[in-house]
Amino acid sequence: MKTPKFTYILQALLAALFFGASAPISKLLLGNIEPIYLASFLYLGSGSGIALIKWIQKLRSPNQELEAGIKRIDMPWLTGAIISGGIAAPIVLMLSLNHTPASTASLLLNFEGVSTTLIALLVFKEAISRRAWIAILVITLASMALSTNFASGFGFSFGALGIILACVLWGVDNNFTRNISGKDPLAIVAWKGLVAGTFSFILAFSLGNKFPSALTILETMLVGWVCYGLSTLLFIRSMRGLGAARTSALYGTAPLAGVILSIFIFQEFPSLLFIVAAALMIGGAFLLVNEEHIHFHMHPVLIHEHSHNHNEPDHTHDSGTGTHSHEHTHNPEEHGHDHLPDIHHRHRHEE
Repeated sequence: MKTPKFTYILQALLAALFFGASAPISKLLLGNIEPIYLASFLYLGSGSGIALIKWIQKLRSPNQELEAGIKRIDMPWLTGAIISGGIAAPIVLMLSLNHTPASTASLLLNFEGVSTTLIALLVFKEAISRRAWIAILVITLASMALSTNFASGFGFSFGALGIILACVLWGVDNNFTRNISGKDPLAIVAWKGLVAGTFSFILAFSLGNKFPSALTILETMLVGWVCYGLSTLLFIRSMRGLGAARTSALYGTAPLAGVILSIFIFQEFPSLLFIVAAALMIGGAFLLVNEEHIHFHMHPVLIHEHSHNHNEPDHTHDSGTGTHSHEHTHNPEEHGHDHLPDIHHRHRHEE
């Protein structure tokens, strides 16, 4: 049976919940670990934790491929995602934060969702309906308001431009990852986490940062596994069914999770702004949940590989049971039905 749209939406919201929790938890860890080492072990925890899950999965099903493996043709997309989002963006952000007021930085960091949407629309021609545009705009504005400290002062500088550049790089990362979202998400997250974490570790070590204790390293890696690893894993799975723009919009609700957790950890009670922003985010998510995108469209011959089940209407190409992965062909057809830019509907069209 085809995965319902709500499942993909729930995956995006859970991804936002896990990632949003990373901010207040990382704030607790910063007293015991330098910022660059913190980033390093968060990424390493993400990569190694997901790699462990992949290893256990392989032990349990040694003769069955549940997901499509990453092949040579996928490496440019994966490499581009790692370089842009795992290496370049954090460096640009780190250099820019020293020259940008905190409130401006918080505001500009929300440009990641905007850049992801614009790249998806202009470069990869992803279909974005008017309803989805309104939802994306509402969630982005709410996120900007929620993550901005209006008492800190504003300023625009080359540092601010650097933050915008970092968000564009993350937007590139999201869209590159979207192009291989049908492949094994465990392998994608493991590679991204291990490579980015290793790079940050080498950078911190070369700068002579104080090495943290073993207990702090373990705590940080555990946070990285949940807040970065599982979050990215759910984000990729969501992009399979929703595309990059809609998934990023829902992922933009992450500050909401961070604020809610801060209420419990730091006893920071919500303001009127928080209540308004939360209402806007819920409204934006509701718009996406109830979005319908129906038009007559043509499916050309499609040969690809991804996780599927032969009980699904579109995957009755041969016999077999259970969820598995292998290369298969979809014959050309023309029809009209409700759909989103999932891995079977990435055709170019106006609406």
